[in-house]
Amino acid sequence: MQSLTYVFLAGIDNSGPEHWQSHWRGRVADSVWVEHASWDAPVRDTWVEEFDDALRKIEGPKILVAHSLGCTLVAEWAAQHQDAGIVGAFLVAVPDARGPAFPSAAVGFDPARHGRLPFPCLVVASEDDPYCSMESAAANAELFGAALVNVGRKGHLNAGSGLGNWPEGWSLFSEHFLS
Repeated sequence: MQSLTYVFLAGIDNSGPEHWQSHWRGRVADSVWVEHASWDAPVRDTWVEEFDDALRKIEGPKILVAHSLGCTLVAEWAAQHQDAGIVGAFLVAVPDARGPAFPSAAVGFDPARHGRLPFPCLVVASEDDPYCSMESAAANAELFGAALVNVGRKGHLNAGSGLGNWPEGWSLFSEHFLS
C-alpha cells in the first residue's frame, strides 16, 4: 500500500511560519506544499494549473489541507479535472468570492464554477471570519457535499487568529481523515 501524502494549499499571500498549516506540515512525514508563481496576485486558471501539476507528481492517495483561497482552488480544480487520488479534503475558512472583503487581487475566482466535490470533505468555519459569513460557509458546505463545523469566534483561522498549531483543528482533522 502506498503511503498517504498531505497536500497543503495556502491562500493568498501564502501561510507563514506561525500559521497552523506550517505547524502541521512539520508534524506529518509525507507532505507537499503547493507553490504558486504569484502569491499576492492569484489568477484562478494559473493556480489551478499549478495545483494540477503538483498533484500529478505525487503518487498514491492524497489528503488536501486547504486554507482560505486554497479551499476555493480545490473546488475550482475539481470542476475541471478528474480524480488524482484525492481521498479527502480539509477545507478551512472558505472565502466568499462574492463578499465585500474578498481580495480584489484574486482574479477569476468569481463566479465559481464548482459543485459537489468527488471526495469526502469537511468545511471548518468561524463565526466572525471577515471573509465569510456562517451563512456562506453553510452554503459552500452544502454545495461541496461536505459536513460543516463551526468552531466559534476565531477570525479567519489563520496566523492572525493566534491559533499556533491549532490543536482543535488537528483533532477535527484526525477524527475525520485519520481514523
